[in-house]
Amino acid sequence: MTGPLTRLPAPVEIDLDDKGRLTPPDSDVPVPAGRVAEHLARSLAVPSWATDIHVYVHGWQTAPHSATRTAQRLLRHSLDLYEAAPDRYPGLKAGYRPWCVVVRWPSSSLPTLKGYRRIRDRAHAMSADGTGHAPYVLGHLLGYLDTERTDPTGPAVLANRHGQYLHLVGHSFGGRFLCEAVQRAAEKPPVLGWSTPHDPLRPFTVDSALIFQMAAPRDAFVRHFGTLFPRDGQPGAPLRGPLVLTHSRWDRATGFWHLRAEKARGIGHSGAGAAPVPPFTTELLPTSEVYEQSDLDHRLVNVDADWLYRGSRRTRLHPSGAHSDFLRPESAHLLLTLAERSR
Repeated sequence: MTGPLTRLPAPVEIDLDDKGRLTPPDSDVPVPAGRVAEHLARSLAVPSWATDIHVYVHGWQTAPHSATRTAQRLLRHSLDLYEAAPDRYPGLKAGYRPWCVVVRWPSSSLPTLKGYRRIRDRAHAMSADGTGHAPYVLGHLLGYLDTERTDPTGPAVLANRHGQYLHLVGHSFGGRFLCEAVQRAAEKPPVLGWSTPHDPLRPFTVDSALIFQMAAPRDAFVRHFGTLFPRDGQPGAPLRGPLVLTHSRWDRATGFWHLRAEKARGIGHSGAGAAPVPPFTTELLPTSEVYEQSDLDHRLVNVDADWLYRGSRRTRLHPSGAHSDFLRPESAHLLLTLAERSR
């Protein structure tokens, strides 16, 4: 397949239990830790036609089928934008054919403070060092995808670099899992299959990471993800592109509930604060406007989406507010731009 996609393939689904363990379809029995890599190899086959691999992890109050539908709609928006105005994304002139893996986990609770704390604690437990399996499984997933994707060839020039690019996309607590997984990649290389030799010219990398309305403290990159970025002589995690975070003051989940649960508003409401690298702030753009390179070419980028992520009449009365109001063409425009700039 070399031309445009006429039909977006269904995402591949990976399910985790409340301890972060990998569970096969139609089974409650987790895959033994020693067989995670084998199970992923049987379940995933990276298609040779794909140009971009997206790994999507959902957040609070998301049913499994809804997570899959959200990922598919987001990529459909991206394809529609690319096909309608390819000149707006010159780095993709060789084509954009996305393939998606959706990671699903039990995130539903009552829409109350107790319910929010319950899922917050579950997300933490699923990622806790020594007990939580989510970073371990995601680490294997990212390592497998890195091993199986086609190596980029040719010079590292925007218009001439070809291959399969790996992008992370998260929402809410899903962003925590992704950060933990990439951070674990820096701390424990065997999780990613680095025990076998890799081409030194192309070590494992994530080409971009985009997290919508992250449910984490504003200083999470100091408190929880201290090895994600280079600091104190440490190289940081294998994140080649930027980590981009959207925020909106209309997000009640990371504003109202996060404030009551953790005594401070979260990233999804107010953006990332203290971090080992200086956060850069820019604004979410309409689909008709092109992001300047200087808007996104930073280690950590806060994207102000106040003007758009405001929710509807129905969601403004919902306890989470505009927390899930990111499924829009403008979000896909940002995702697509990050894919383009990865070339």
